[in-house]
Amino acid sequence: MLAEWIRDALRLDEVWFIPTGSSYMKDSREILSGRERLVMTELAVEDNPFFKCMGIEVEREGASYTYETLEALGVAFPEDSFYFIAGADCLFNIENWKYPNRIFERCILAAAVRGGVSMDEMEDKKKELERKFSSSHDRIRLIPFLNLPVSSTLIRRRIRENQSIRYLVPDKVISYIEEKGFYREKDESFEKA
Repeated sequence: MLAEWIRDALRLDEVWFIPTGSSYMKDSREILSGRERLVMTELAVEDNPFFKCMGIEVEREGASYTYETLEALGVAFPEDSFYFIAGADCLFNIENWKYPNRIFERCILAAAVRGGVSMDEMEDKKKELERKFSSSHDRIRLIPFLNLPVSSTLIRRRIRENQSIRYLVPDKVISYIEEKGFYREKDESFEKA
């Protein structure tokens, strides 16, 4: 929903979904393999003609860094301009990412105002980032969005607790999760990944 909302708000030609391969920020025992997340992402976006799924990070060896992905995309698609779509949490954490200045040099950050964070707080953080990273000046767009507290953590918890995830993820993804038995029992789901 966020991707479609921002695509429309910024009049983007396409939105590319790039699942993280090996995140340096998360314990690999806590998430499914990059390949499984890539399959679920492909299933989730296949019905939208403006959405495209790319496996660039899953195919790369080692940890996945946003700045590296943006640099690779810039080389592969030199005529295109890139936006990085993220939630409010990303805006408040991006300075802790690997080489945030290189991220701002290669894209415009489109941050959704949601999750109990006010527009004033977002504006203040935007100004702080613009001061801290001179390359981020005019590289952050704040987009008001619905306050929908849906997260991958919530979805995994609901599955473990035998609660419905209908309307939280596409039906094809629900079917895939059920077929594979993901998230039912924490240890079993990751052994199958």
